[in-house]
Amino acid sequence: MAYAFNLPESMVVTVAHKPAADAAGRTGDYVRISKAHKTYIVANINQGNAATIALTLSKATAAAGTGATAVTELLPIWSCADVETSNVVTRQTDAASFTTSAAVTVKTVIFEIEAGALGATYDFVALVTGASNAANITSATAIQIPHVAVAGGTNIMVD
Repeated sequence: MAYAFNLPESMVVTVAHKPAADAAGRTGDYVRISKAHKTYIVANINQGNAATIALTLSKATAAAGTGATAVTELLPIWSCADVETSNVVTRQTDAASFTTSAAVTVKTVIFEIEAGALGATYDFVALVTGASNAANITSATAIQIPHVAVAGGTNIMVD
């Protein structure tokens, strides 16, 4: 049976944090969230060293990081502590940040951001990784659900 949903045509998918070592920590690219109904920041971690990694979000008023400040709002978070043994993500307590365990595994952490959840003036968000170890590689993808309007029974993507 064919489904009407198609990820590349139904969602906006963007690289939000290029894969790299996180010895000193870094800030990913700012992704515009104001044009989306929901934005998911999906962090992938290949933890090669038993050093935890703090994941936080930074919000800004422009893509260049203008007016950047740490996200303090509580957001839904899911994680999978070892994607090589299970692909099941588990809902965590809503928080503004997430710190991985020190286990040397491949992990996924997902932050959900609803439109307007970070305040009316903050249109952009970036994933920030804390200082860790050069053997820990992180990356992230932003998956966005666009606003959809219904006109005469037809869904229309709203820019």
